[in-house]
Amino acid sequence: MRRTYLLEIVMIAVAVAFMFPVYILISLSLKDPPQISQSPLALPNPPTLDNFASAWSAAALGPSLMNSTVITVVSLVALITLGSFASYFLARVKSGLGYGLYILFLLGIVLPFQLGMIPLYQLVTELGLIGTHAGLILFYTGIQLPFTVFLYTGFIRALPREYASAAQIDGASHLVAFTRVVFPLLRPITGTVLILNAVFIWNDFFTPLIYLGGSGFETIPVSVFAYVGQYVSQHGLVFAGLVLGALPIVLVFLVLQRYVIKGFSSGLKG
Repeated sequence: MRRTYLLEIVMIAVAVAFMFPVYILISLSLKDPPQISQSPLALPNPPTLDNFASAWSAAALGPSLMNSTVITVVSLVALITLGSFASYFLARVKSGLGYGLYILFLLGIVLPFQLGMIPLYQLVTELGLIGTHAGLILFYTGIQLPFTVFLYTGFIRALPREYASAAQIDGASHLVAFTRVVFPLLRPITGTVLILNAVFIWNDFFTPLIYLGGSGFETIPVSVFAYVGQYVSQHGLVFAGLVLGALPIVLVFLVLQRYVIKGFSSGLKG
């Protein structure tokens, strides 16, 4: 009993430690300058939304939000489509080719993508895609595909083969059997793939800074970085900009969080 209480106290302390920066972020974003200078740790009294309106217009977060949304959504569609098809082949084909390709995908996870930043930048430049959504979408699809294949393959291996076999006996092709029978069963791991890749793509700062810097298509992290550097002494505006930049992906995570653990646990069983 005492050990249980001690564990609960430790977990509460850890939760408080994690939530304290979030409290500071939200609290300061709801305060005007006098409140911040007088009592930075106290609750906003009264709270104000003026910082959010000022940050939205000053940081031009509207276009940046659209850029981030387009890049993230299209990249996710490409990753889910390519990753699920490739994983179905790797999980179902019992041959040296399938195993060798799977090992190559695993190497793509182990090797840091920073090793290929210069060649990738040169390739995107030669394709004329620097400063465009397409260039960054191509980059994210290639970089995150090995991780996506890893998740999907583990999950598909845990699925009975009989589902697709029954559809094929009824006359369905491999493509129809996958799209109509197998893919709907991948909903848990698809949620995991979606949220993990979305968090990475949405929060990435370094790559959009290099590929989109000065193009007018900057994403949320790049715009918030420029905004913070400009208004660094105005804490209320800075924290309001940070909240606005993080809010969309936080909401997506809260909606899909139940799929993350479910997808991981099912994949590990395979």
